[in-house]
Amino acid sequence: MNSLILLATLLIPQIQTEAITYGDSKNPQEGFLAYDANAKGARPGILIVHDWMGLGDEMKSRAKQLAALGYVAFAADIYGKGIRPKDSSEASKLAGSFKADRALLRSRINAALTELKKSKKIDPKKIVAIGYCFGGTTALELARSGAPVAGIVSFHGGLQTPTPQDAKNIKAKVLVLHGADDPYVPETEVTAFQKEMRDAKTDWRMISYGGAVHSFTIPSAGNDHSKGAAYNEKADKRSWQDFMNFLKEVVG
Repeated sequence: MNSLILLATLLIPQIQTEAITYGDSKNPQEGFLAYDANAKGARPGILIVHDWMGLGDEMKSRAKQLAALGYVAFAADIYGKGIRPKDSSEASKLAGSFKADRALLRSRINAALTELKKSKKIDPKKIVAIGYCFGGTTALELARSGAPVAGIVSFHGGLQTPTPQDAKNIKAKVLVLHGADDPYVPETEVTAFQKEMRDAKTDWRMISYGGAVHSFTIPSAGNDHSKGAAYNEKADKRSWQDFMNFLKEVVG
């Protein structure tokens, strides 16, 4: 009986988390690593990029959720250690400053990728980067930078870039999960993104969810769709399943 109990204990995920300071010593970033301590061998890694409010509880919870599924998840910090906007007005300014400086944005996300790849727990050939809202924009810029990752996933992220020609650098398979009624990502932006992907002959797909607006996977966004950003339980569940299918295809 004791051996059966021990076996059962070993099969139950034992999620361990670590706060990790990384990047430039003058402008450090502080990410959040989550993994199953019971898992053996190298596993696929998932790099997670936060929305415009910065790295907080929702992204940490997502990292732990992915760790329980057998992945090593690292929630990146784009803004910098201790830099967290107090409200949406501050978030808009902070996110906007990074969107206006794509070189800096790419540098910050590539620093997070470098940190994840240091882990002996992961298979460096099986890394997928995902992002939410501002994080979706960031994940796509990681792809355009030519980063050697297996997959890129944007959840209700911005699609615009000042350098669409950089799509030729993309090595990853790309999945965009989009709210069909998202007023912050207009149809012109969607069309331009699709042209960018076609011109670069990228392996990409885009799934739109009817009735969903911006932030459809974020419960704290509320449920008032008239504001243009709101949680949508149906789109959240469907997009997560589409993400799971993508992971199975790309990294197993």
